[in-house]
Amino acid sequence: MFGKKVSQYLEFQKVLLALTAAVGLARLGASLAGVPDDAVRWLSMNIVIWGGAVYYGFAVHARGFGSYKQILPLVFFQVAILHVIAVAGIVLQIAGFPNIFAAPEYSGPATLPNQWLHAASHLTIGMVAAPLVLWAVGSLAMWITKKAGRRPAIA
Repeated sequence: MFGKKVSQYLEFQKVLLALTAAVGLARLGASLAGVPDDAVRWLSMNIVIWGGAVYYGFAVHARGFGSYKQILPLVFFQVAILHVIAVAGIVLQIAGFPNIFAAPEYSGPATLPNQWLHAASHLTIGMVAAPLVLWAVGSLAMWITKKAGRRPAIA
């Protein structure tokens, strides 16, 4: 994929993948355990993912991992973890285990009547739109890194 093996991407980002999964599973577990949503909301995979996108922009360039195109698979794999955990939470809600992933204040009122639609949205729109937006953020971070790293030419 873009000149690299999937294993190279996963090795490059293993810490952020583990952190995303840990935060998401802690969020789901705490919610299922009855911790109030106002407290659980601080366990945010979105913060980890946005931070990851910025980090990838700096690290891909600084560590010589590639260029702009390598950021897209990195954010995609991280987003995939987010959506798998979110969909698991939604399916648990459907099965009768209420949790934050299907709460209206975090999932939106339009999805309340049909949580299956909510889950499908994560696996379709979310898997396309989120990586593209995060790729743009990571690309901006890389562009800034490249500009900041250039030295002026000696006249």
